[in-house]
Amino acid sequence: MNNFLLATLKANREVFKTINSIEKKSMYQKYDQGAGGDISSGFDLVAEKIFYENLSEFGSIESEESGVMNDGECKIIIDPIDGSDNIASNFSYYGTSVAKLNSYGVLEDAMVCNLATNEVFWISSQEVPMYGRLFEDKWEVIEENNFSKIGIFERAYDNPQIVQILKDNKIKFRSPGAIALSLAYARWVDFVLFVGPIRIYDVVAGLALCKGLEVVIQEDFAIVSKDKKISSKLFDIISKNFVGE
Repeated sequence: MNNFLLATLKANREVFKTINSIEKKSMYQKYDQGAGGDISSGFDLVAEKIFYENLSEFGSIESEESGVMNDGECKIIIDPIDGSDNIASNFSYYGTSVAKLNSYGVLEDAMVCNLATNEVFWISSQEVPMYGRLFEDKWEVIEENNFSKIGIFERAYDNPQIVQILKDNKIKFRSPGAIALSLAYARWVDFVLFVGPIRIYDVVAGLALCKGLEVVIQEDFAIVSKDKKISSKLFDIISKNFVGE
């Protein structure tokens, strides 16, 4: 793990300790609309501050909450809290998303952390995706789960027609509501499907972790699967039944 990823790991540990030590009600307050279009919460802003303090020396930070925050040759894209509504609802599926692009715009490093389960997923350029626990320093290659029974469909609530078609085709899924985390779990489920406008904050780190999988990215949907047949079937369904905004 290089210096940038070590600093990102340190920041995640600080975020975890901070959001679990402060008075939660004060964090539920909503603030202004962030650069990514969502309304920022106290959790988002506290986490953003911690990431800025730990990572700004490595390059320009672009956050879903505050947009571009400083100058630098490299670009660091962060979603300080992925799944803000989940954390506000005490639903244990929320985390952080960080990716670093070099001065040529090539993605070099990425880390996604599930703050609810202490799971950490990371990858560095020319390497394979790795997995471990937030407060441990043991890492292993993320292996594919060949016994999976479900996929993940993010924004299913916004696409009832596609939900019905998946049901008719007996394609099981869950919709937990944190796209970066869902992409990090892509090797463990049948597929990850996202239908709606694609924002860089949501997908850049998660997609880096999908290296070697079947990945289809369009302007208004994304499909990831370890199985080419599943990926092709979903692409056929989405392309015939979804009209972007």
